[in-house]
Amino acid sequence: MPAVARRRSDAEPVSLLLPGILPGIVLGVGLCGFVDGILLHQVLQWHHMLTSTDTDNIGVRYYSPHTVSGLEMNTVWDGIFHVVCWLAVLAGLAVLYARVTRHRRRVWTSRVLWGWILAGWGLFNLVEGIVDHHVLGVHPVRGGPHQTWWDVGFLVLGAALLAAGHLLQLGSSRSVGHLLDGRRPRHRIP
Repeated sequence: MPAVARRRSDAEPVSLLLPGILPGIVLGVGLCGFVDGILLHQVLQWHHMLTSTDTDNIGVRYYSPHTVSGLEMNTVWDGIFHVVCWLAVLAGLAVLYARVTRHRRRVWTSRVLWGWILAGWGLFNLVEGIVDHHVLGVHPVRGGPHQTWWDVGFLVLGAALLAAGHLLQLGSSRSVGHLLDGRRPRHRIP
């Protein structure tokens, strides 16, 4: 049966029925990584990728951010982190561009897309906060006597962003599905 005449079935991948999820989450992860890296690593200088490895849970060699050689190594790893964030943003844009074939300007005003971007941002905070700050014990949000509170606040912010993103896209009366190949979606995009 030709692909044009074929009807979507319930067995089709979720990505076809919900086109905004993957690009929105990937964009949110990449953008959040940039904000984290630029604001917390560079502007405020609260942490770098390898700070607190002297007390980590995995035995990574310690590179003090207070020495030139230590700061150089931390800067290299911060740069690698930014490359990964950049690739996530490019991948999110590529997926979005591939899926949205008509009315591309309207997609950028879609609550669905921005909801999933916020959800991706929250997901980044939750995964990075749990894995890096708590499990591995590397680069807490801000070291010092209130380190645990900063790390918990980071997780609370992540959960709030995830919930806000979900509510934003859920409350959308417009879907982006009709922008895909000119077809109307069978189901409203959540």
